[in-house]
Amino acid sequence: MGPELTLTTIVLLIISAIIHALWNLIGKRENPSPSFFITASAVSCLCLAPALFAHRGMAGQFSENVWLLLAATGFFQAIYYTGLAGAYRSGHLSIAYPLARSAPVIMVAIVTLLIGTGHPPNTQAVIGMALIALGGLVLPVERPRDWKLKDYIHASSLFALIAAAGTTGYSIIDDSALRILRSTPALHSSRITVTLVYAFFENASALAWLTLIVLLGRIKGVPSPKPAKNSSGSAALAGIGICAAYALVLLAMTFAKNVSYIVAFRQLSIPIGAILGITILREPRYPAKLAGMAIMFAGLVLVAIH
Repeated sequence: MGPELTLTTIVLLIISAIIHALWNLIGKRENPSPSFFITASAVSCLCLAPALFAHRGMAGQFSENVWLLLAATGFFQAIYYTGLAGAYRSGHLSIAYPLARSAPVIMVAIVTLLIGTGHPPNTQAVIGMALIALGGLVLPVERPRDWKLKDYIHASSLFALIAAAGTTGYSIIDDSALRILRSTPALHSSRITVTLVYAFFENASALAWLTLIVLLGRIKGVPSPKPAKNSSGSAALAGIGICAAYALVLLAMTFAKNVSYIVAFRQLSIPIGAILGITILREPRYPAKLAGMAIMFAGLVLVAIH
């Protein structure tokens, strides 16, 4: 059996991780709300529209199951953005981001094992995933001797876990949808073309769900955070980053045998995001946070070279 993560997959995921951490930095600085991500998703759709136009006949080859999966993945994307916005409004990037990114490693591995998707992770990969999750748990603890459960029981952590659940959902669904598309005889286009067209509809689906969430919030009188100045420009820049980062992940999925490995290695963005929070946003730095990043990196290495 060949390696679960090829060199091509690893390079794609490294580039994606850097872009992902950067657009999250932009989002954090703008005190984001679901409306922020509506603009970002709309820009992502615009970025991907040329691919759809150039291959406009491809959508007609999508099966009913693929369209249903697109509706579902958009919902989980909207949950992810809503949770991420809440986490960034109420906590530090160097804590909320790693928590939101580390939890799906375990969630996806468990779900894919239960539903029998892909090959079961081997011992080394499981250890690596566990280290990634452990590192995420260590990050919020300022002093290990004073560790307590309430370090995790606050709004930022709750929203981060909601975002993690969204990531878990759309990662598994996207993997299933891409498997169907790769096995569709009528689709003779390259992996990149199929991925970009699929990514367009995924972003469109997320945009629709986010718009519905915002409208329902307004109907119920839920107050919406005031956007920061020039937030539209930042949201547009974030949208370009979202488009680029996840399109690379979707492409990487077409080269991998098990989506849980993809989700695990994507967490390279965790130490990058934490470092950006500490250095650029001047967030507190303490030994446990640095130790958590080191533990995560060790886990990533195990997943990549197993």
